[in-house]
Amino acid sequence: MKFFVDTADVKEIRELNDLGLLDGVTTNPSLVAKSGRSILEVTKEICDIVSGPVSAEVTALDYDGMMKEAAVLSKIADNICIKVPLTLDGLKACKALTSDGRKVNVTLCFSATQALLAAKAGATFISPFIGRIDDMGVNGMELIAEIRTIYDNYDFRTEILAASIRTVNHVKEAALIGADVATVPPATLKALVKHPLTDKGLDAFLADWAKTGQKIA
Repeated sequence: MKFFVDTADVKEIRELNDLGLLDGVTTNPSLVAKSGRSILEVTKEICDIVSGPVSAEVTALDYDGMMKEAAVLSKIADNICIKVPLTLDGLKACKALTSDGRKVNVTLCFSATQALLAAKAGATFISPFIGRIDDMGVNGMELIAEIRTIYDNYDFRTEILAASIRTVNHVKEAALIGADVATVPPATLKALVKHPLTDKGLDAFLADWAKTGQKIA
């Protein structure tokens, strides 16, 4: 499974990238607004840090507007992935952009039929929102499983990018089902390494080592 981090915080991105854990980055208008910086400036800096895809989202709702904004965003760096909403105009833009060799992330997916349309439009990534579906009292993982089955049935190359991930368990379940990518907040990505028995075992090893009075270096 690939790991993308869902943030526009350059400091967090740099730290995780230095750990060798990042395969890409996803941003959206809300995350860019939280950074307090220009979308072009912060996105360019992110693209300079990571070598993988960096999703930058259009804000226009009509096809022509999406294409104009995509042209501007595409010039930021070679690893830009244009993010479009799962609407008819968004799918039309997706088809045009991917036909031109651009990577496209189709976002705000909440049904398997939407994901099917995105794949038909040539999407590079489809972003089903697990957490928001859970909020409605439905298991978001069921959507990941449905999309996986449909994509495997027809050998679609669109990658399932599990989004709106809120817990370590979300990541585990998405991986078990076969999501290609998980995009997670920085804190969740760091939490994947934690386990109380790891900490307990490490404390015991270090205590025993201290009793020997030895040093390795």
